[in-house]
Amino acid sequence: MAANASRPARDADLPVFLRPSVLAAVVAGLTLAKLIAAHGAYFVEDEAYYRLWGLHPALSYYDHPPMIGWWIWAGQQVFGDTIFAARILVVLSSVVGSLVLWRTARILFDARVAGWAVLLLNASILVGIGGILATPDAPSVLFWGLGLWALAELHTSKNPNWWLAVGLFAGLGLLSKYSVLFFGAGIVLWIVWVPEARRWLFSWQLWAGGALAVLLFSPVLYWNHLYDWASFEKQFGRAGGDGGLTLKYIFEFAGALVGLLNPLIAVLAALGAVRLVRRTVAQDGAAALLVLTVLPFLSYLLYHSLHSRVQGNWPAPLFPALALMAAVYVADPGLRAAFWRRWGLAAVSVGVVVALVVQLHAVVPLTGAFARKDPTFQLRGWPEIGEEVEALAQQAGAAYVLTSGYGLTGQLSFLLKDSRPVFQTNERIRYVMAPAPLPLQFEGPGLYIAEARRDRSAVLEASFEQVELVATLPRTVRGTKLEDLRVYALRGPSQNPLEALEYGG
Repeated sequence: MAANASRPARDADLPVFLRPSVLAAVVAGLTLAKLIAAHGAYFVEDEAYYRLWGLHPALSYYDHPPMIGWWIWAGQQVFGDTIFAARILVVLSSVVGSLVLWRTARILFDARVAGWAVLLLNASILVGIGGILATPDAPSVLFWGLGLWALAELHTSKNPNWWLAVGLFAGLGLLSKYSVLFFGAGIVLWIVWVPEARRWLFSWQLWAGGALAVLLFSPVLYWNHLYDWASFEKQFGRAGGDGGLTLKYIFEFAGALVGLLNPLIAVLAALGAVRLVRRTVAQDGAAALLVLTVLPFLSYLLYHSLHSRVQGNWPAPLFPALALMAAVYVADPGLRAAFWRRWGLAAVSVGVVVALVVQLHAVVPLTGAFARKDPTFQLRGWPEIGEEVEALAQQAGAAYVLTSGYGLTGQLSFLLKDSRPVFQTNERIRYVMAPAPLPLQFEGPGLYIAEARRDRSAVLEASFEQVELVATLPRTVRGTKLEDLRVYALRGPSQNPLEALEYGG
């Protein structure tokens, strides 16, 4: 039986909440809420750092490929150097991602699965809450989803030209985040496992699509060649961690995955995965397309969790496929259909409510009682810190500010963008895309600022005649302290502090 043989004859036969017009209204409403939050909520540390990428677009960067920097640059050309500019394409990408997921599910399965997939994806906690943050996860999720859509079109149309689109989206995905390499591994598994897909090995479009992906990725390869493969070493050196096997992190990873997906959706995704795995074993092309493109990356994350911590955002590219797996089950659960339909509606309701409440909390903190345990704590207290640092800088006659962490560098660079430059003393490879600071810039007084837990002021004593603590600034939310920032006055530089710390600190 064909994968989409059970498709309803007309979309009008669908429940009201699954009809395209209703889905469009839901996505539009959630997008409006995200735009409001994107405008009103302050930067998290990583976003403030990536803002610097947008100011200095480059072939690639130390931490990740360049796509998020290019997105931020594009936003800045329209909306200026603002928080909203950094986030606008991220928010809009979720609209495109929902449309693409609907089309993917529609042609692989049916309109009922498509509707549920869109609802469940937008009700996932990571997408609903994190969908405003300007990080590399956003473009990687989009282009992974576009690649899956192109494969679905290939599978259903049998038109080999779709391989060129697959290569295009895979290449753009690789320009977003290295984890998209696992999507390519999944494609290989699908071709090898599904008999009807093996014929594509003799199609020139398959190889041309692969070449296109490599060509698009070539700027990252060239950048790494210029800088001794530093980015590859940083990211691929994580594989397996530094220690031996441990169960310390695997339960943390599983809990984060379930929590960020939305626990109610996670149950549906697990049940849908079981159903799809059975069909994959039977070499069903549509089911195998979903399962096998997810399998390599999920396997790697499980392996990594047996050695070291998996960050909660890492599985983000898998979320559209996991939402689709959940939709496959809830759209046709078989026995107890009414129960699972209510379960699905509850999952959507919970996810949407949580997303809206957290977005409101991000803009206007509802409480400060949880302090650093609050996942939005990175957003808090920065405008006040900026005002205090500016006052201290004027009092000291400081012409520059030094830091020793990329997150704080990003935050202070934005806060002080109209008054004085901010430089990170160490890890200078993070900033090779920007003009190097001149030694003359450090001849006058300056400030060194660090979080109390990351204070490296002792190292600065080799570069300055005087390193004096002048203030400790608490970063707070509703009167609750999140952390202390220490501010030191710097005078009498004896050598370039950036060079000294890069090689000696």
